[in-house]
Amino acid sequence: MALDDQFQRFLFDGSQVRGEWVRLSNSFQEIVAQTAYPERIQHLLGETLAASVLLSGTLKFEGTLSIQAQGEGPVRTLLAECSHDRAIRGIARFETPPTGRSLDELLGPGRMAITITPDQGQRYQGVVPREHDTLSECLEDYFERSEQIETRLFLFADGSQAAGLLLQRLPGDKSQDEDLWQRVGHLAATLKADELLELDSETVLHRLFHEETIRLFDPEPVRFQCSCSRERTLAALESIGKEECYSILDEQGSIEMDCQFCHTQYRFDRNDIDQLFHGHSLH
Repeated sequence: MALDDQFQRFLFDGSQVRGEWVRLSNSFQEIVAQTAYPERIQHLLGETLAASVLLSGTLKFEGTLSIQAQGEGPVRTLLAECSHDRAIRGIARFETPPTGRSLDELLGPGRMAITITPDQGQRYQGVVPREHDTLSECLEDYFERSEQIETRLFLFADGSQAAGLLLQRLPGDKSQDEDLWQRVGHLAATLKADELLELDSETVLHRLFHEETIRLFDPEPVRFQCSCSRERTLAALESIGKEECYSILDEQGSIEMDCQFCHTQYRFDRNDIDQLFHGHSLH
């Protein structure tokens, strides 16, 4: 596990202002190696992956958080997912290489949502407003409107790394230092892409907030890990239905499915499909 693939929380002492930092290196490279992405789409996917890790840090239960967008622009689908134990995966589907750089130019008209899927309990989905040029601003807007939490988010990616910094002022902040939130927000806004992408968390935080008292928690490793499996793929076939599955078998002799995230191939013959729908082989 590369030291670069890390997530870390921190707190400003004596306040309700919290922060998170993430940098993705090997994990990001493994994900973008699956598809020949144009540079701008690769960067957008990296920013979205970094954001999914930062947002997953706010979860208080086991499960996954995903950021997903459907659009009518060059990028038709964008998906980044992070689990509570920092396993990430992501994908972007595109029609044509983009010419623009803003989020609207990349996605066009469409919908963006954050989906939280607990291992136990109800799935939750919140719609992210698409009224700004960057993913960071759209997610800040989401927290302000949906969660009533003041948030600053900084996301960067290049060809080999993605990184992010999140600051939040939690409700009920009664710290004696009333200017702290404005101060740390202004300081964070001076952060440059190469600093966040190339420097470790302690260096970044010291450069930005060396006059503040920060409590830094232990870093957590982040890794690329796909949650696909033969069992899940069979469940997907079951949802397609018996008639459709046997129709494909009759036409092709077997059913082959590729995972869109990691390109693992799954092959199912007639015995597999008999077992799936009848609990035993019919032949």
